[in-house]
Amino acid sequence: MDLMDPVLLLLLFVCTLALFLKTGSWNNSSRRDLPPGPKPWPFTGNLHLVDLKRPYRTMSELSKRYGPVFSFQLGFQKMVVLTGYETVKEALVNQADAFAERATVPMFENLSEGYGVIFSHGENWKVMRRFMLTTLRDYGMGKRTIEDRIIEECHFLTQTFESYKGKPFESTINMNAAVANIIVSIVLGKRFEYEDPTFLFNMFPALGFLSGARKTVLDNKKKLHAFIQATFIEHLKELDVNDQRSFIDTFLIKQQEKNKNKTDDFFHNENLKALVSNLFVAGMETTTTTLRWGLLLVMKYPEIQKKVQEEIAKVIGPAQPLIEHRSKLPYTDAVIHEVQRFANILPMNLPHATTADVTLRGYFIPKGTHIIPLLYSVLYDESQWEKPFQFYPEHFLDSEGKFVKRDAFLPFSAGRRLCVGETLAKMELFLVFVSLLQRFTFQPAPGTSKEDLDLTPAVGVTTPPMPFSFCALPRS
Repeated sequence: MDLMDPVLLLLLFVCTLALFLKTGSWNNSSRRDLPPGPKPWPFTGNLHLVDLKRPYRTMSELSKRYGPVFSFQLGFQKMVVLTGYETVKEALVNQADAFAERATVPMFENLSEGYGVIFSHGENWKVMRRFMLTTLRDYGMGKRTIEDRIIEECHFLTQTFESYKGKPFESTINMNAAVANIIVSIVLGKRFEYEDPTFLFNMFPALGFLSGARKTVLDNKKKLHAFIQATFIEHLKELDVNDQRSFIDTFLIKQQEKNKNKTDDFFHNENLKALVSNLFVAGMETTTTTLRWGLLLVMKYPEIQKKVQEEIAKVIGPAQPLIEHRSKLPYTDAVIHEVQRFANILPMNLPHATTADVTLRGYFIPKGTHIIPLLYSVLYDESQWEKPFQFYPEHFLDSEGKFVKRDAFLPFSAGRRLCVGETLAKMELFLVFVSLLQRFTFQPAPGTSKEDLDLTPAVGVTTPPMPFSFCALPRS
């Protein structure tokens, strides 16, 4: 997979959110209660103000001048940016229905064609989201059945780490493969070996939307969809309503039921391909990126790594980590949550749109307005976090060392568009992180000190850490 550089980010962020968006306009533009914002230039709007590598920082800085609800324009497209926990919560939670639509962005429309869940709209989104949530729960999301699958994959991942025998390596491919296999086990009912060429070739195009270039994105989409279609054709041959083996089986049976009853519905092949693609795109890269940040941060702060290992050794010892251990590992749980907060891997969120005219914080926002609920401003909100710009696990601990939930912890967004896979992701992060810290001590590659480790996020739609190698030293 090609890595995104700043030029490609410009193509993705600016072109898709601005120059190639449908030309937008404020309804009732003579109103005086529209959100304030910087004056746009002709044609380019406020593009001249944007840090193209870190646009979320530009948005955060502008909120200090214009307030937590302000207008911003890229090209001809007007949008409203929401900043800070209280404002984002008021919109996405308190007025959830009004902010529930997905903004129409041509790059995303080319990827999804309006199908699936992540980038779909209206009734299709509602029906497919309901199906995905129900089916994922049926296949064990949040239950022991999926926990067993995650544990199985942890074993394969730790074996892979052990195979390097303490020598430095880069973990992205192995991490992606492990996380992908967990999703594969739900979608296809089996797993692949990490070296399997079919697995590598057909699964990793799911991440193609991160590469930025339009042709690459669409080519990768075609490859993944072709693999998915070939897979569900195979599943059709052995389909048994009384023995549903996977997510695909359940969808195909639902499809046959609807066709038999001749009802007009959404259970067609294009939605199936989009749903499976959504599971890989949303479930692989985000979880892998968070785990990679976790390894980087425990190397940067070895005293934190040591405290996590001591807690694991005291509570679990050499036994298999289980989800039930989470409540008994408050410090470890706090570290995992702080990794998610600090890593801030989707700082711009995905763009929303208003479903009706709405008033927020005294400002009128017309129906159809593109909304940017800035997650960066929530996870780094200085009114909510004691040390927002530091890696500080104590954000999630009380004075007695017990784990505490924080309202402003919204890495999965909030409201109607809350990440469908939140429960699965939390299970994966806990079990994989604890399994790795139980078995290994992580150190920078020889010649690199902890001071040399760079916590500057890479440039992209998500914010992964800069590429890094490390040594996984087996613990006795």
